[in-house]
Amino acid sequence: MAVTSEAILQVCSAGASISHMRLCPNKSNFLVLTNHGLGYRNKKGSGCTQIKSSKQKSCNMISASHCRSNVNDRFRSLSCKCSQIDSVTDTISEKRDPLLKGELSTNGNGTFSSTLQIGGINSVEDEAWELLRASMVYYCGHPVGTIAANDPSDSSILNYDQVFIRDFIPSGIAFLLKGEYDIVRNFILHTLQLQSWEKTMDCHSPGQGLMPASFKVRTVPLDGDDSATEDILDPDFGEAAIGRVAPVDSGLWWIILLRAYGKCTGDLSVQERVDVQTGIKMILKLCLADGFDMFPTLLVTDGSCMIDRRMGIHGHPLEIQALFYSALLSAREMLTREDASADLMTALNNRLVALSFHVREYYWIDMRKLNEIYRYKTEEYSYDAVNKFNIYPDQIPPWLVEWMTNKGGYMIGNLQPAHMDFRFFSLGNLWSIVSSLATNDQSHAILDLYEAKWEDLVGDMPLKICYPALEGQEWRIITGSDPKNTPWSYHNGGSWPTLLWQLTVASIKMNRPEIAENAVKVAERRISKDKWPEYYDTKRARFIGKQARLFQTWSIAGYVVAKQLLANPDAAKILVNVEDSELVNAFSCMISANPRRKRSRKGINQSFII
Repeated sequence: MAVTSEAILQVCSAGASISHMRLCPNKSNFLVLTNHGLGYRNKKGSGCTQIKSSKQKSCNMISASHCRSNVNDRFRSLSCKCSQIDSVTDTISEKRDPLLKGELSTNGNGTFSSTLQIGGINSVEDEAWELLRASMVYYCGHPVGTIAANDPSDSSILNYDQVFIRDFIPSGIAFLLKGEYDIVRNFILHTLQLQSWEKTMDCHSPGQGLMPASFKVRTVPLDGDDSATEDILDPDFGEAAIGRVAPVDSGLWWIILLRAYGKCTGDLSVQERVDVQTGIKMILKLCLADGFDMFPTLLVTDGSCMIDRRMGIHGHPLEIQALFYSALLSAREMLTREDASADLMTALNNRLVALSFHVREYYWIDMRKLNEIYRYKTEEYSYDAVNKFNIYPDQIPPWLVEWMTNKGGYMIGNLQPAHMDFRFFSLGNLWSIVSSLATNDQSHAILDLYEAKWEDLVGDMPLKICYPALEGQEWRIITGSDPKNTPWSYHNGGSWPTLLWQLTVASIKMNRPEIAENAVKVAERRISKDKWPEYYDTKRARFIGKQARLFQTWSIAGYVVAKQLLANPDAAKILVNVEDSELVNAFSCMISANPRRKRSRKGINQSFII
C-alpha cells in the first residue's frame, strides 16, 4: 500500500506494546521493515539520503511512503512509528575540535566519513582522538555510535564491530565534553527505537523496557533491486551473545547518558520528548517490578553487566546496585511531574531510601566491620538478629585478613543469605562514589584504599576490574574452568584501561584529583605503544591480555575522558549525583532508629525492607 507522506498525520501503535515515536525520513526514502531489522530505502542509489533538519522541530507524524506488512513478529512493534531526530549541527559548529580541518564528506555508498586531517600526531591524546573518530558508525548518513574495537589487522571480528551500549558511554561522554553533540543525541534516540521490540529467544520474550546489549548497522541489498541498498539496525538483546544473558546495565547506562547530555548541552528537549519519557518509565517499571526478592537491591543473573561471563556475581552484585541507584536519581531529575507518574515517583523514592540504607549498612567493610563479622553468632532467628544474613565467620578469606588496611574500606562485591563476596570490584566502588550511594566518609575511605593498595589495584597499568583473582579449585568451580577468565586475566583480576574515566570522576568529586592524575601517568607510559588493548593480564598488569583486542574503543575513550576531566574538573558535574537532603534525613532516621531493634509485625509504616 502506497500513500503520500502528507496524507499520514497519525502515529500508529503496534499491538499492546508502548509505542515510541520514530524517525521521519525525508521524501526520497522509504521506512521499511525487513527480516534484518528497521531500515530506510533509497530508490536513487545505495545507502540513505541524509536528513537535514537542523532548523526543524521534532515531529510525531509518520512520513513514510511504504510499510511492509508481512514481517517477522520481532519487528512488528516498529511498523508505522517514526519521529524525526533533530540535528544539532548548528549548536556544535562553533565548538568543533581545532584539529578538525574539514566537515563530514559523503562516501560513494551514501554514508559519511570524517575528513579529519592531522598534520602529524604529536601526543597520545591526539592519537586517541583520531582513533576515536575512526571508530564512528553511521546510519543513514548520521553518526550513531562507535564500534567496540577497530583493529585492521584482526581477521576475527566476532561482535566487536557492533555498537555496545555500555562501551559507548565513555565515547559519548568524550564527544559531549568536546562539544560534538550530534552523535550522542542520535545514539540516545536510535537505541530508544530498539527498546520495545518484541524480541524472543527460545520462544521467550524478555520484559518490556529492556535495552539491547548492542546493535549493528547493516547495509543490505534491496530485494528485487540490485541497484539499491538499505541500512538497517540489527540489535542483540543477548540472544546472540556468549551465554545468552540479557544485559541489565544497558538501560541504566542509557539513563545516565541521557542526563549527562541534558546537563552538558543545556538542551532538555530530548529528555522531555514523549517517547523518551516513555522509555525512561519502561526501564524503571522493569527494574521496580515486584517479585519474590525481599531486598531493595536488584536481583540479576551472572554475566548481566560489564563482567559478562560466569564469575560468581549472580545475585545482587555491587556494580548493578551502584548503576541502579545512579539511574534512579537521574530519572527522578528528568521525569516530568504529571499525575500519571505519581505512583512511579513514590515507588522510586521509596526504593532510593531503602537501597541506600541497605548498601551502606550491609555492603560496607573496613577493619571495624571485619572484626564484627569475625565475632558473629550464627543461626539467629527473630527480628532482632544482629547477623541478619546468617554470615559464617569462616567465610572471611585469609587474603583479606592480611590485605585490609587500618585506614580505608570498600563495598563488598555481593551479599546474599549466608554469603558475602569479599572481592573488591572497581566499577561498583567507583560508581558508588560518583552516585553518592556511598557516604562521604565511605567515599574517602575507598580512595584511601586505592592509595594504600596502589600496587594491587593499579600496578603497571590501571585499573584492576576486581581483586583478587579466583584461582585453583575455586576458579574451576565458580567460573566453570573458563579458559578466558583464567587467574589474573580478563574479568578474573585483569586490568582494564577504560576504568580510568570512572576513577577520574570519583577522584574529582571527592576533591582528590591527584589520584586520577597518577593513574593516567601510569597509563600513558604504555597504552599507546601497546596499541590501546582491551585489557592487561598478570597480577601487576605487565602483559597485554592474551585474548585482548587492540585499538579497543572504550580503552581509547576512557583515557580521553580522563584527560578532559582533569583539564576541566567542573565538567564532572554532568555525571555526579549529589544526594539531596530528603535522602540524607531519611537515612539518618533509619540509622538512629537502630536497625537491630525488635520490630513488630503490626503497624509497619515503611513500604521498604531494611
